[in-house]
Amino acid sequence: MGHIPRVAFFTDAFYEPNGVGTVSREFQYFARRHELPFFSVHAGRATELKSEGSVTTLELWRSPLAFPLDRELRCDPFLTRYKDLALSELGSFKADLVHITGPGDVGILGAWVAHDLRVPLVASWHTNLQEYAQKRLYRSLHWAPENLRRSISSAAESGSMRALMLFYGMARLLMAPNQATVELLERSTAKPAVLMGHGVDVERFHPRQRARRDGPFTLGYVGRITPEKNVRVLAEIEQTLLKLGMRDFRLVLVGRGSEESWLKANLRHAEFLGTLRGSELARAFADMDVFLFPSTTDTFGLVILEAMASGVPVIVSPGGGPQHQVSQGQTGFVAATPQEFAERVLALKSDPCLHARMREAARHHACSASWEKVFSHVYAMYERVLPGNQLE
Repeated sequence: MGHIPRVAFFTDAFYEPNGVGTVSREFQYFARRHELPFFSVHAGRATELKSEGSVTTLELWRSPLAFPLDRELRCDPFLTRYKDLALSELGSFKADLVHITGPGDVGILGAWVAHDLRVPLVASWHTNLQEYAQKRLYRSLHWAPENLRRSISSAAESGSMRALMLFYGMARLLMAPNQATVELLERSTAKPAVLMGHGVDVERFHPRQRARRDGPFTLGYVGRITPEKNVRVLAEIEQTLLKLGMRDFRLVLVGRGSEESWLKANLRHAEFLGTLRGSELARAFADMDVFLFPSTTDTFGLVILEAMASGVPVIVSPGGGPQHQVSQGQTGFVAATPQEFAERVLALKSDPCLHARMREAARHHACSASWEKVFSHVYAMYERVLPGNQLE
């Protein structure tokens, strides 16, 4: 690495139990470990400036006018009130570039600050917000005729995509967690885009965390229990397993969301653990026999790597980023229908040797995905936007 850039990182999620929050925390840990000058801006319980080693953190208090995007994530439409404070602190920090994680309240603030400071803006894509808009609106219009629901929700998806591309088009360099999204961003914004992969803490998420030794075959899900995660498919998978004669199983769900009450009413073999963190989450993963992930909207699906690191084979839907993490028949399966999900579960339950091989292969694959590699690559990409360097 040549000149080490002084990075100002504006993230819409940090403490929240989601993929963006995990990436943001790991990025800050990476900068601190390597003593890189790093200015982290995100929401917190109070507005305060903190320093630890090479990392300076500016936490911003969201006002009571902030509205919920999820149970754990809020957006303050007036967060730009901190612009002068951010400009002053970043002026002292002498940032070489600003990196934002999306078009939320903190991301918008970061884009504005980059413009005023006249430093390059880097933007990473972590969430298919246009698909979230479509699925949530479609579900909320349950009272409307089907054609009208589809028409309105599709229009919302198209409009959201146009707005997103305008926003991301302001950046000088774009990053995304899968190749399909990289190509979409380049095509739609005419800006260069590169891969920004994900890693996993293979010491925290480890098969040794497994506490259970027997009991029902355990199917697991971790993530938001919301429409865009396609979680109602879990009820169809359960019904199919029962029709196929499988009785000795349970489904463990970790997370919260608006679909929780529907699933509680429609699942017969389910246990809801709520939001877990730290060692409790690691144990929940390790106690699973198979991880189910029916989402088609995720750009990566960090929980896929966390399950694999825990020695748990995964079954995912086609579409989105998770399918690209799975080696079919080795670390897991890609299943297009509830019937296929159920058949893959039965195959693993009925063949202990296959299950053991896939558990080992899943762990081996996860161990090759390190945060160290991910963020070293990000810093190498930063060099492309620094003054005097030519973007290719």
